[in-house]
Amino acid sequence: MLYSLVRDILFKFDPEAVHHFSMNQLKLLCSSKLGKQIISASFTPKNSTLKKQAFGLTFNNPIGLGAGFDKNALYLNELEALGFGFVEIGTVTPKPQAGNDKPRLFRLPKDKALINRMGFNNDGVDVVKRRLDKWNNSQVLKGDNRLIVGGNIGKNKVTPNEDAWKDYVICFTELFDYADYFVVNVSSPNTPGLRELQEKASLQKILSQLQNINQGKTKPKPLLLKIAPDLTTEQLDDIVSLAFEVNLAGLVATNTTINRENLITSAQEIEAIGVGGLSGKPITKSSTEVVTYLHQQTSGNVPIIASGGIFTGADAKDKLASGASLLQVWTGFVYEGPSIVKKICKELI
Repeated sequence: MLYSLVRDILFKFDPEAVHHFSMNQLKLLCSSKLGKQIISASFTPKNSTLKKQAFGLTFNNPIGLGAGFDKNALYLNELEALGFGFVEIGTVTPKPQAGNDKPRLFRLPKDKALINRMGFNNDGVDVVKRRLDKWNNSQVLKGDNRLIVGGNIGKNKVTPNEDAWKDYVICFTELFDYADYFVVNVSSPNTPGLRELQEKASLQKILSQLQNINQGKTKPKPLLLKIAPDLTTEQLDDIVSLAFEVNLAGLVATNTTINRENLITSAQEIEAIGVGGLSGKPITKSSTEVVTYLHQQTSGNVPIIASGGIFTGADAKDKLASGASLLQVWTGFVYEGPSIVKKICKELI
């Protein structure tokens, strides 16, 4: 109830500005040991039955935060205090880039949705690597109770698609010692031509290069692929085939959609906003359908992180029943507030 009042006020201001303001206020609250303890006591679920094993990692609970929220690994301390079982940072590119022109993040309150065309704005792999190194040093004594951090990697906008694999290799190599798992992002609609890399030949090139490096390591890291909800059945079949061929550790389903059907928000408002990826409640159904299909086609042998329209415990249960191993929120976090992890976990228990 309290958050809904705060949200109504915050929603009167620019979404991207509010995002930074809110997270910086949380950062201030968590800057002292006592402050973080208070936040953690309020929002972190405390139940050992929530622990989850997936692709060789132990998660404190199955609720993670999807990529794009903490692009630059700036808020791991604060997100840990809010109870997330894992956080996926990024999307990280080799070189820093400013992303697309503002405004580039829009709310659709009637639909409980967002549209974004951020464009992989991030500080670049070198800066993110230093932040993750500092974070990992602070987590050494926590063992299996530490926050799992995934690295979502992509290509720079100026890199042509035929050279895209080189950008993924750079990010994977530079972040290898600092992230617990990796997600190859070829499904964002906000980098021109990026989704073309979801075609099997292009994907095979990228994933094979990464796995060659990965398997040469003493302890390979889980490598996952994030896909769009807009793929055809044939394209999903190609993804399944490729997942087995290159021995992917898992899949993330799904990214945002370019579909604009069945929205409550007026067509005029949608047209005024323009291009971008739609997330939130409108993609709950399509995302779950993709999870279900992938689970069936892989016979449950490829773990799936479900992402798309998860707001409540009921949403979470639907995704898990469809075959998901882990869950990611993003838009739901914006609409439901800082207690989303605790509320969902309470219902899961």
